[in-house]
Amino acid sequence: MLFALICKDKPGSMQVRLDTRPEHVAFLEGLNGEEKLTFAGPFLDTDGKPNGSLVVVEAPDLAAAEALSAADPYAKAGLFESVEIRQWNWTFNKPVSA
Repeated sequence: MLFALICKDKPGSMQVRLDTRPEHVAFLEGLNGEEKLTFAGPFLDTDGKPNGSLVVVEAPDLAAAEALSAADPYAKAGLFESVEIRQWNWTFNKPVSA
């Protein structure tokens, strides 16, 4: 099953994001290597600066998706004000390899 992790950064937390980014990217690369990452990227504010994240993962159930979300270095660093985890169905423009 696919789960969308919809993450909103805490206000004024850009430095936490910047400091933790290398570990976050390594974490996502690990998920990608395990074929658990479908796609990911930051939400941007009106100035084009990151202010949240959208990460879509493959997980057997909600509990597993929650565990992946909690293991993200951004989450561990306290970057996020909120994280919403929702089961998601990729209907349109799904790549053939996905």
